[in-house]
Amino acid sequence: MLEELNIRNYALIDEVSVRFGPGFNVFSGETGAGKSILIDALSLTLGGKGRVENIREGAEEAEITATLRVTPSPELTEWIEKYGIEPEDETFLIHRTLRANGRGTAAVQAVPVTRAALSELADALVDIHGQHEHQSLFKVATHRKLLDRFAGIEDRVRAFTSLFSDLAETGKQLEELDREEGQMAREAEFLRFAADEIEAAGLKEGEEEELEERQKLLSRHEELAGNLEKVLDVSAEARSGALSQLRSAKEILSKALSIDTSLGEVIRRFDSAFFELEDIIEEVRLKRDAAEYDPSELERVDERLARISMLEKKYGVVSIADVNAYAAGARGQLEGFDNRDEERRRLSARRDEIQAKVVSEASAISKLRREIAASLQEKTESHLRSLGMRDARFIVELEGKRSNEGRAVIGPYGLDVIEFILSANRGETPKPLKAVASGGELSRVMLAVKSVLSESDTVQTLIFDEVDAGIGGEVARSVGEHLHGLSSRKQVFCITHLASIAVFADNHLQVDKSSVDGRTVTRVRNVDGDSRVREVARMLAGDREGSASLDHAARLLEERSPSTG
Repeated sequence: MLEELNIRNYALIDEVSVRFGPGFNVFSGETGAGKSILIDALSLTLGGKGRVENIREGAEEAEITATLRVTPSPELTEWIEKYGIEPEDETFLIHRTLRANGRGTAAVQAVPVTRAALSELADALVDIHGQHEHQSLFKVATHRKLLDRFAGIEDRVRAFTSLFSDLAETGKQLEELDREEGQMAREAEFLRFAADEIEAAGLKEGEEEELEERQKLLSRHEELAGNLEKVLDVSAEARSGALSQLRSAKEILSKALSIDTSLGEVIRRFDSAFFELEDIIEEVRLKRDAAEYDPSELERVDERLARISMLEKKYGVVSIADVNAYAAGARGQLEGFDNRDEERRRLSARRDEIQAKVVSEASAISKLRREIAASLQEKTESHLRSLGMRDARFIVELEGKRSNEGRAVIGPYGLDVIEFILSANRGETPKPLKAVASGGELSRVMLAVKSVLSESDTVQTLIFDEVDAGIGGEVARSVGEHLHGLSSRKQVFCITHLASIAVFADNHLQVDKSSVDGRTVTRVRNVDGDSRVREVARMLAGDREGSASLDHAARLLEERSPSTG
């Protein structure tokens, strides 16, 4: 519900602050007084496009603030979740500025927002009917929502949309698998080859070090054999050999012992070293005798080391342990690819299952819509006749989506493209509302639709700008009755020149303009009691003081008073 509107430096308004009540609110005043300026300013606050020329002459900035008390609805909840801005005490404070340099600001609860975000919030809170951007009947997407609310299937359609999203997401996952399939196949082929190649090599940890040692020994066999032979030559028992010389030394030490008995320990150590050296020489001899050179073994060792080195370089590692780890990792990845095949089968089965549900539910929802559409048409046309559009034909057009090949296409809300179309006069071909209805006719169409949908529609504030265009007499009275009836469940605003509509108001606001310090200004005030009688008298006969017009006005207010029906 719109509780308060504050306007500063907008068009003819220097500064106006208006509080509103629930029920039926009427704006009246002389032509040109500025009634529509109030709606224009509110429209700007609700995300409408601003025009620099609407800034009051001499001012640098126009400023409009609206206070709206909100009630929960799916659309409002969705907006709050999307933008993270919560109402305070069930109230939103919306602030909009328009500056002379063409720039402006928009904020909800002092949080800056885009004009698009503001417009989305407005769609959940307010309908403005007339020549305004927020004319909800111009938005074909709204027609589907209104029909579904009337049918009482909004929750079911919402569940269908969720199911449709699941289908789309599952399809997306399958497409992703398909896109990756070629790359995965190539990768799997490489991993399988790598694992097979490494496993076929039969590499063992420590093998490379052992082979390198054996390679060194085989490749320098002649040098090794020559060195061993030289050792034996210089240390053998031959005349000039080291063992022969040491044995002579041992004999000489034994003779010296007879002279100096303290040499006993030296001789003992000498004997020990001599025997150790004999053992060493014997081992060298055995090593020399056992040394064999097999060229084919060296070739085999070289080939094995070359294979190991190739595998290490090929797979970017530095040891046999790393090569084997690479093979194990490749096998693990291949198992993952096998699991992806299983995932594909699972997703395909899930897609088929959801698709069957989507097709079935889309058909069921479409059937319900077609059944209820006739009732919405009939009831709306009945209201239109009482609102002076006797020959109007209101049609809820349900047209199935089709592909280029002519197949039925299911969208997030089902099979149907829903649009309200209208023939306002006898003999006219029904056309989209925006193409055939004048502002006044469109406001009456919306009044008729909103009257039919009043219990199910979640928008709480309705504003009718031109609902009285081209009507009078009994039709005007019927419009007033409709507006008052609608206001029992909604907050309703109406700009009107007709007394027969204004007398139904719960709150009557008079708009007038006057000259202050040489400037024209627009003022808004609540009228009741005698002041309201005078304003209704002016609307009836242009005479606020004549006894006849005053009596007529008083009688109308008494007869049409909401308290008396």
